[in-house]
Amino acid sequence: MPLPFLTADRAFDEAASDIALPFDDRDRWRRPYRPGPWRVGAAALLLLLASYVLVAAVIITFAGKASGGAACGGLAALIIVSALRLLRVGTWVSAHGLRRVRFFVTRTVPWGQVAAARTVQQPVRWLGLPRTVQGQALVLVRADGSGEQEPLLTTHDADFLARLEAFDRAADSVEAWAYEYRR
Repeated sequence: MPLPFLTADRAFDEAASDIALPFDDRDRWRRPYRPGPWRVGAAALLLLLASYVLVAAVIITFAGKASGGAACGGLAALIIVSALRLLRVGTWVSAHGLRRVRFFVTRTVPWGQVAAARTVQQPVRWLGLPRTVQGQALVLVRADGSGEQEPLLTTHDADFLARLEAFDRAADSVEAWAYEYRR
């Protein structure tokens, strides 16, 4: 007996109604790939740590030290916000442009300023650490000719480490967005 409510393809099974899917809105910012297991695992560990800090905040508060409990609660809130921000890090696209979200900084480049997005073979940082290894990177070439090529995705970042096929699909997707909208 098939269980259609368990399949992710049930929206495509109903071909009779040809309505646009919610993720088909090109004006909304979206990530053209799924977050990788390293990124999700790190965020899960941070949330686990936050739960322990929250339990400590409750215990400290019930012990009579309200200021210590408030400090622990503030630390837990900071850890939770950090975990959520870690999940947002990456490359996002929309009809407006290309957005590079980092942990502390977000930069948006309109498609008119993009000359190309291409995959190159170069030394890349391993999981964002100072150590570099040979790998592939999707770089953004700006139209102003500044010569600055900032890597958008790499084969050794938290989203694509040991997932070369996922990197290829994501790079092709971003390149297709760049080709379609830079005209």
